[in-house]
Amino acid sequence: MSQVHSNLHRSPWADWWEGTRRTDIWWTLAWFDIVLRYRRSMLGPLWLTLSMGAMIGGMGPLYSSLFGTELSKFFPHLALGIIFWGFFSSVVTESCNAFVGSSNYLKQGYFPISLFVWRSIARNLIQFVHQIVLYIPVALWAGISLSWSVMLVIPAMAIAVVNAHALGLLLGLICTRFRDVTQIVSSVMQMLMFLTPVFWLPESLPDRAKYILWNPFAQMLDLLRTPLMGGVAAAHSWLGILGWSALTLIGSAILFSRYRRRVVYWL
Repeated sequence: MSQVHSNLHRSPWADWWEGTRRTDIWWTLAWFDIVLRYRRSMLGPLWLTLSMGAMIGGMGPLYSSLFGTELSKFFPHLALGIIFWGFFSSVVTESCNAFVGSSNYLKQGYFPISLFVWRSIARNLIQFVHQIVLYIPVALWAGISLSWSVMLVIPAMAIAVVNAHALGLLLGLICTRFRDVTQIVSSVMQMLMFLTPVFWLPESLPDRAKYILWNPFAQMLDLLRTPLMGGVAAAHSWLGILGWSALTLIGSAILFSRYRRRVVYWL
């Protein structure tokens, strides 16, 4: 009883670190989520790869002809756009239910709530690994030649994970208290998919519409996709995403420090 009491009265930093350091718990929970989702399935998570591969293969030639773009240039752009957007969208929408979906654990005993945000991120990272392999045959077919800039994917992915965790805490707390926000977030993500250069090329925008590229998802996509296509991301994407990261970290830190103890009462 004293242990529970001391846990509940930890500092926000100590509470966050306790959930973050238990990689054995949240990786195991994430893996079990994947296993249970595809239980009794012959291919298991490979269905994710096959379904997205069919989507990319069907949309590539069609959208290339619609936009009048050479297929060898457009196909890698579209493949990475769909793969990374699937990761972004899943992370954001599932973070809304990170605590609601873990209510059985939170109601039965003390668990640091950051642990369940990491669980959601780990689950989506496992799915992402199954999908990013689709880019290998696309890149080989298109003759993509990589340079030193491909190493920039590593810090870009680290920034993406940091933002995913901060946004997960932020949306997880808000959506646990106000359940309707989950539907709002889903609708906003559907709209942002068309405002982000997933299916279209940024250079096709007229000058008066360039402001769309300040969309944080467009900037994050630029940081991750451009190096894998042999280029270097724009400087404004790095500056913009660092500013966005600072805002999400501050917002999540404020809500986490003030409301983390109330989550169990909102479930």
